[in-house]
Amino acid sequence: MKIVIDHAIPFINGVFEPYVDEVIYKEGSEISHDDLLDADALVIRTRTRCNEELLDGTSVKLIATATIGTDHIDLPYCRAHDIFVQNAPGCNAGGVMNYVFSALYGAASRKSIPLTGATMGIVGVGQVGSRVELMAKYLGYKVLLCDPPRAEEEGSAQFCKLEELLENSDIVTLHVPLTDSTRYMADDAFFARMKFGAFFINTSRGEVVDEQALMRAIPKLGPVIIDTWDHEPDVNPELLKMVDIATPHIAGYSYQGKQRGTAVAVRSVARYFGIRELFEFFPPTDVKELEAVKLDLIGMTQGQRTSVFQYNYPIFTDDFMFRVNPDGFERLRANYSYRREFYVI
Repeated sequence: MKIVIDHAIPFINGVFEPYVDEVIYKEGSEISHDDLLDADALVIRTRTRCNEELLDGTSVKLIATATIGTDHIDLPYCRAHDIFVQNAPGCNAGGVMNYVFSALYGAASRKSIPLTGATMGIVGVGQVGSRVELMAKYLGYKVLLCDPPRAEEEGSAQFCKLEELLENSDIVTLHVPLTDSTRYMADDAFFARMKFGAFFINTSRGEVVDEQALMRAIPKLGPVIIDTWDHEPDVNPELLKMVDIATPHIAGYSYQGKQRGTAVAVRSVARYFGIRELFEFFPPTDVKELEAVKLDLIGMTQGQRTSVFQYNYPIFTDDFMFRVNPDGFERLRANYSYRREFYVI
C-alpha cells in the first residue's frame, strides 16, 4: 500500500510508516500525476488540485483533506470514478472564531471604536459561523444570521435575508463555502448596502469577495480585516495596503484545529483500509503552553476584553509579518507557529 501526503500537514510524519509499504511526502502544489499512478491514498490540504488531470489513470481510492473545504477537489469526477473523499468539517471552527474576535477587538481598540450594543451579521452559519454566533451572543452582541440553505431546511424564523443583514449590521463577517452562488457575492451591490463605518471581515475564501469592489467601498467602511485573498498566493498589493488587518489565510491555524484536521484525515485512511491501530488516532498535545484555555469574559470592559484576546492571540504580529513579506505567503503558512485556542463554553 502506498500513501502520498502533503508534507505541510502537521503531526502526520511517521504515523503511517509502521503499517503501510510506502509513504511519500511532497509539497502539496507539487504532487503530480506520476506520484499517484500506484498510490492508494492521497492526504492533502487546499494546495493540491484534485481534478481529472491529476487523478485520471491512477490507482487512488481515497482522498483525505485535512481542511473543512472541498472546493479544491473535483467531487463529481471522484464520485464517477469511485474515489472516496473525506474532509474535516469544523476542524478549524475554534481557531477562526478566535481570529474573528481578536481581530475585531484589536481593530476597534486601534481606532477607538466602541462595540457596546453593536450588531454582528454572520453570513454563513455552518460549523464556523455557529461558533462565531455563540461567542457573539456570550459577549452581548445582537446577532443577525444569513444562511439560505439552512433557512430552507430549518425554516426562516432565525434567519434573515442578506439585504436586511447588510443594512443593519455594524460588523459583517463571512463564513460561507465557495460555491457558484457565493463566488464574488461581496460585490458593489453588497458593499453599497452595508452601513457607513461597518466592519468587514472575510475568513472564508478569497474568491467570495470582488476585491476591486471592496477597494472602492473601503472609504465608506470601518475596519476591514482580510485573511483570505483572491488568486492566493498572489495577493493584491494595493488591497493589502488598504486593509486594517491582513493575514495569509491562517485564521484557522490553531494547534487544536490542526490536531483535529490531521486526526480526521488519518482516521479516514485507517478505517477505509482497515488499519485498526489508527482508528482512534489523535495527535498528543506535547506543549503544555499550547493547551486550550477557558476564558471568563463576563463583566469585562471592552479594553479588558481587548487585552485578553490579544494576550491569547497577538494578531498584529501575524499582520506585521505578512506586510513585511507579502511574497512569502506560502512560506508564512508552512512555517506558522500554531496558537492555542480559547473558549468560553
